[in-house]
Amino acid sequence: MNKFGLIGDPIDTSSSPALFKAGYGGRYSYDLIEGSDFNISYGKFLDGYSGINVTAPFKLEAFSAADRKSDTCSRIGAANLIVKTGDGTMAFNTDFDGIILSVLEAVLHESGNEIYGRYSEGYGPAAEEVHGIYGRRPSALVAGCGGAGRAAAMAAATLGYDTVLMNRTPEKALEIAEDMPEYGFRTARIGEFTDYFRSSDLVIYTIPGKIRELEDIGPDSWGRSGKVILEANYRNPSFTSALIRDAAMHGCTYIPGKRWLLYQALTGFRIFTGETPDIGKMSEVL
Repeated sequence: MNKFGLIGDPIDTSSSPALFKAGYGGRYSYDLIEGSDFNISYGKFLDGYSGINVTAPFKLEAFSAADRKSDTCSRIGAANLIVKTGDGTMAFNTDFDGIILSVLEAVLHESGNEIYGRYSEGYGPAAEEVHGIYGRRPSALVAGCGGAGRAAAMAAATLGYDTVLMNRTPEKALEIAEDMPEYGFRTARIGEFTDYFRSSDLVIYTIPGKIRELEDIGPDSWGRSGKVILEANYRNPSFTSALIRDAAMHGCTYIPGKRWLLYQALTGFRIFTGETPDIGKMSEVL
């Protein structure tokens, strides 16, 4: 019987087991493989599982440990899913897909599930659709340059956004820009967050912990109407409610991190099983 699971630390509050159970009606096993030592957790995967999801702080180590990587995973340099194949282990990055589908859902006003079906062969043509909505090349700000930030940067660039990267440690932003010169990323200081937030059409915020920069957004900082904000930290519901309210007041769209989680899970679970999970049931979990 195929067994699947999640490695990371801490993961005791993860929604992944419930999402997986809902998506497949409990037909497959999914476990939390918690532990602070990557090698021990990865060894448990190799000994008894067909595939694993990977979350913080192991995405870079998982990328290095896999025998092979998908093209997207190789370019991002971080993995959030690994499966066993006849040729060894294979790493993927479905954070990238989750961001793409969440942003397209907001910009094109279609469900991410429908968009996933249309672009199952690749997201390249989506950039033309996005440009058509704006009537110009839109701009994006990616705040946070860890594993999720790398996926966010590549996702925004794939959709044709002129993308600025910033991080509390600026060297990380520069590293992504240097690793992916084909996208023409620009970098900025975290102290300039409010200015770039105001001028950007898309803001993807992946900095973990206290959401200092977003909490500083005042009434005069919203800038363009139609702005889309995707915020990865979904464990602060009181702040999330305030941000949703303020976004609506300024004609903007807030995408909660749970939407990103849903679509990266949809993509990843299909890689695990070769079957499409029930996204309606998964949505109910979140």
